[in-house]
Parts: sequence; C-alpha cells; structure tokens
Amino acid sequence: MARTLEFYFDYGSPYSYLADTQVEAIAKRSGTALERKPMLLGGVFKATGNHSPAELPAKSRWTAFDMPMWAKHYGVPFNRNPHFPVNTLVLMRGAAAAQIDGVFEKYHPAMFKAMWVDGRNLNDIKEVAAVLTAAGLDARKFGQRIQDLDVKDRLKATSDEAVARGVFGAPTMFVDGMMFFGNDRLPFVELALKGELK
Repeated sequence: MARTLEFYFDYGSPYSYLADTQVEAIAKRSGTALERKPMLLGGVFKATGNHSPAELPAKSRWTAFDMPMWAKHYGVPFNRNPHFPVNTLVLMRGAAAAQIDGVFEKYHPAMFKAMWVDGRNLNDIKEVAAVLTAAGLDARKFGQRIQDLDVKDRLKATSDEAVARGVFGAPTMFVDGMMFFGNDRLPFVELALKGELK
C-alpha cells in the first residue's frame, strides 16, 4: 500500500518552517505522497492546554540557539521574526483557501519565506497583501476568500482533526497513523515511510 506523509503545520511555527524545507525531499526519496495540512496552532494549543515555547523564557532562550543550528544543518536561510508572535488566523485561512483554489504552490512558500526568512510583519494585512502580490496572487481576492464559509470550515475541520488525532504542537507528521512531533523526528519519519521503522 502506498504511504502518505501527512504534515500538520502553522506558519507561526519556526520548526514547521524548518521541517517544511525537508519534507518534499523526504517524500520523494521514499516514493510517497506528501499532504500538507494547515491547522490553527493557537486553537490546537487552547484545545490541548499546550503553550508556545515563546511563553517559556528558558525554552525561548534554548530555541534561539537551536533553530539557527537546524537551519545551518539543512543549509537553508532562517531569521527570527522581530514581529513574533504573529496571530496566524488570517494566514492559515489563506492556506486553506489556497488549497481549495489551486494556488497553494505559490502561496505556501511565500508565507514561510516572509515569516522566517524576510521577517515581515504578517500581523499587518497590508504586509500580507504585499507578500501575496509579489508571489503573483490576487491580494483583493484573498481578503474576500478568508471570510468565506468553505475556507473557515476547512481550517476548523483540519484543526479539529489534528486535535482528535493527538496533535498538540507543530510540526506534527503522520505515517500510517503513527504520529511524529517535531522537526527533529524527520529521520524517523523517513524510516517509517520506507517501512524500516520497527
């Protein structure tokens, strides 16, 4: 049976960004499909009683060292966003809309780059519009779509699904129903995709 790598993420999660730079290559090497699943991490935290690492001073200090280390390991650009934390409701609704409307391949990399490479203030809808326009997307349509019921329902359904499956943070990945939390679990994800994790 063909395996699928399910990837739950939120643009506000730097570890989601780091993992996202690797999952396509992992899926390709494993000969498996990749399914990205945008969820609202704030809603997941609320439902599970979890908190952002940024709220814990000791953990925040640790991640300030850890995240650039991972970026260097992967050979990818990374910068802490000076406007963090960002309320990602608009961004994640946008991801849901982009999937429904068939423009996710343009939308997705633009948002992660704006957040964790360029340090854009994505709390500001004008900044979001500028990022969309630069990516060749219709910012005006985006503003309308994120208010549509099908978009709101899709994001809520995916977030609820994540909680029901035991997700408590991002990134979280599933292979054959087996859950893997965190960027640092990617080697085990790849073994699972190849059927080599015993």
